[in-house]
Amino acid sequence: MWDAAQVLAILAVIAAWSVFAFTVWRWGPGRRHRSVRCPEKKQRAYLVVEQRESGFGTLQVTDVTTCSLLPEGPVTCDKECLQKF
Repeated sequence: MWDAAQVLAILAVIAAWSVFAFTVWRWGPGRRHRSVRCPEKKQRAYLVVEQRESGFGTLQVTDVTTCSLLPEGPVTCDKECLQKF
């Protein structure tokens, strides 16, 4: 039915697509955890930021969704830390 070369070719294509999908999932657009020095409180803050593709092959941080220095809820500061990315 199938010989070894065909099975090997199919497995190679599946492996290539898997590596591509993992790369986009891991380093592509979406929510990411970041650490930055807060310009307002002058201490280390741990953030969850939203990344979007701003051009071909480039990502830009567009929003801060959570911050360790602020209580639970929406981030209501001026988000000056976006300039650090």
